[in-house]
Parts: sequence; C-alpha cells; structure tokens
Amino acid sequence: MPKFNYDLDFKTVNFREQPELYQVGKGEQGVLSVEPYKSELLPHWKFKDPETASASSETLFNKFKEYKSANDFVGMDMARKFLQMGHTRSRRYANHRSGRKYDKDGKVAERVLDPVKAECAEIFRTKLELAKADGTYQDLKAEHLQKYS
Repeated sequence: MPKFNYDLDFKTVNFREQPELYQVGKGEQGVLSVEPYKSELLPHWKFKDPETASASSETLFNKFKEYKSANDFVGMDMARKFLQMGHTRSRRYANHRSGRKYDKDGKVAERVLDPVKAECAEIFRTKLELAKADGTYQDLKAEHLQKYS
C-alpha cells in the first residue's frame, strides 16, 4: 500500500471533486486532513462514555452507508478511518488514563485499565469491522488502488 501523500495542499483540494488525488495510506493517515470529509465527520467523532461512543459510531457508520449509496469511496474510507480512530483513541485512554502512552522519559507508561473506555473501544471496533467487511467498500477500495496507486 502506498504511503499517504502529505505533500498535497489540503487547504485547497476538494477530494470529493478530485478523488484521484486521494491515497488510502495506512490506518488513519490523513483522517484530519481530507476535505470536505473531515468537516462532515469530525463533529460526530466522540468517545467520552459508552452512550456517547454508541451514538457517535452509529452516526459515523450511517455516514459510511450514505457515502456507499453515493458510490463515494473516499467518503467511505474516511468514515472507516474515523471509526478506526474512535477505536484506537478509546483503546489508548482505556490503557492510559492521561491518553499518553509514553512517560516523560520516553518509556511506555504503566497500563491502568479503564473499563469504560475499553467498552467505548469495543463499540467502535464493532462498527469498524462492519465497514471493513463491506463488499462494496472492498471492491471500491481495490478499484481505487488499481486506478490511482
């Protein structure tokens, strides 16, 4: 998989209008850069507690389905990235109350499990897995990678 191209002018590129410029990248790369999707999805990304995480992941997954209905792979992939980020950030806070994995000496901080944040992570993981397993998403991703990578 090609690396995400951070050299683009993200302030001026509209990836809905120019999907050929979008690179999938690895994991969550570009999640806070790619417009107009960032602005459409970021307000819905929350993981304070299980109720909030549930509503957030449901909204983000519904956006995934809206993009799917529009045959918009970039939107689908960005919604997938926000679901993934919900999982990874919740998991980080589940393991480290401060959200910081490393202490001031650069060593991995002691893990202290927060069961509330762990539940949030699981809620996001469930929706993330549904998105990743979606056949249309997989087909559009393969097509996008073949055409633009």
